[in-house]
Amino acid sequence: MAERKFCGTGRRKASVARVQMVPGNGTITVNGRDVRDFFPYETNIMDLMQPLVATNNENTFDITVKVNGGGFTGQTGAIRLGITRALLLYDKDNEGKEDSYRKTLKRAGFVTRDSRVKERKKPGLKGARRAPQFSKR
Repeated sequence: MAERKFCGTGRRKASVARVQMVPGNGTITVNGRDVRDFFPYETNIMDLMQPLVATNNENTFDITVKVNGGGFTGQTGAIRLGITRALLLYDKDNEGKEDSYRKTLKRAGFVTRDSRVKERKKPGLKGARRAPQFSKR
């Protein structure tokens, strides 16, 4: 029988991440490259690992990610949400457990999608809200 694959989609800002999790030894690949080669900062890697650390699964799954759009922070947040959703599917598949991942992940705030996106620029303003300098005379 083939290994069970758990998939999750995550979005954050302008980024979309498609995550595939299979039982393995903890390898994370992002767009065909190792996660440490893809992200320049260690904080990004720590951020996307949070759901795995919270559920003690750092070395349980091999994770393959396809991510596009946005910058490093948005992509990291999208991958974190994708991993969380894949873990929830895994948890649902192995329902005999006494401790649910959902409770742990929800308490840590990983289940909720961060819906904040960049606000559009409005006519007559310099940015989304920044008005030109006012001059009385």
